[in-house]
Amino acid sequence: MASFRFKAVNAEGARLDGEIAAAGEREAARLLERRGLSVLALEPAAAAPRARFARGRRLKDRDIVLALHELATLLASGVSLAEAVAAQSRSAHHPRLLAAFEAVSTGLRQGQPFSQALLDTGLPLPAYVGTLVRSGEKAGQLGKAVQDAVSQMEYDMQVRGEIRQALTYPTVLVAAGLGAVVMMFTFVVPKFAALLDRADDLPWLGWAVLSTGMFARQYWWLVLLALAVAAVSVYRLLRDPAARARGYERLERLPVIGAWRIESETAAWARILATLLGNRVPLLDALSLAQAGVRAPGRRARLEEVARNVRAGATLADSLEEQATLTATGYNLVRVGERSGELPAMLRSLARLCEESGRARMKQFLALLEPVAILLIGSVIGVIMIGIILAITSANDIVV
Repeated sequence: MASFRFKAVNAEGARLDGEIAAAGEREAARLLERRGLSVLALEPAAAAPRARFARGRRLKDRDIVLALHELATLLASGVSLAEAVAAQSRSAHHPRLLAAFEAVSTGLRQGQPFSQALLDTGLPLPAYVGTLVRSGEKAGQLGKAVQDAVSQMEYDMQVRGEIRQALTYPTVLVAAGLGAVVMMFTFVVPKFAALLDRADDLPWLGWAVLSTGMFARQYWWLVLLALAVAAVSVYRLLRDPAARARGYERLERLPVIGAWRIESETAAWARILATLLGNRVPLLDALSLAQAGVRAPGRRARLEEVARNVRAGATLADSLEEQATLTATGYNLVRVGERSGELPAMLRSLARLCEESGRARMKQFLALLEPVAILLIGSVIGVIMIGIILAITSANDIVV
């Protein structure tokens, strides 16, 4: 759909200016004639100011959440999928979203499922979005499935926001400390470089500090090159799915942060599984779909073994306990849910418990991070100062 600006005259001879959406200029003219208007001028509408501004702005998760939330609201109001997607493709969101919804609309007209058309757009969507939307299509509850995906994305955004907010002060502290270290190596340490020539018997720490300072000042370009290579290597590792998966696996073995990662993964898995079962997806299919969103390879392998055991006739609670995937409370909740027929409700309760516990562990970790950063930066600066003082006192002893 495109927008066209028009100038027309109605039956009473009054002049009207406005904008109309149509597939082409001829269709726009026909639509205006059906309204009883005589078209004087018709031309493509210029991009809206907000759309022009958004063209140079990076697509954010909040933009995607807002667009999917509006889509879920339209579907829940009884609007057909084709009309809801067409309405989103005409709204003034980010240009990348406009193009994505236009591609989805085209895919729907060609008979493509909505879930596949949405994934083909290349939008940065979490893996569980496709899983939930696919289950909603099968159960005939697409609007609810999209809303469930939006709720999970909003929770993820909230957690990331809390982490960023808590990391602000430690990040500023570390940046200021690194700046102080660079200033000392650049301006303070070189003033004592002559001690390297005058004293042959400097303490090891003093010699190391002075030599490091002189090397950094003389070969600053080599230091910058090494930092750039390290930054590029880290960036490539973070972009590599296999490397990220191995990183998640290692994080789960760390104290405090490991328990937080496990509880976060468990909460996401339980919530997605509860949503799938609530949409009347069979248990085995729901288990396969839910485990696809787990990031750590080891945990995903254990969940695959759980699905095989359930397929062989074992209960879900016993299979989870055999693979040591949950806590004792989790096994009890799943077992009660299986016996009472309220497994989705029990899984939602498990997700809430894990989310609350994970948030508490995250705050505990971030509370420890600030003093650790202070101690680290203070120790580095202290070592530099002690090295300089040892070098000065050693040189004075030699002169005397």
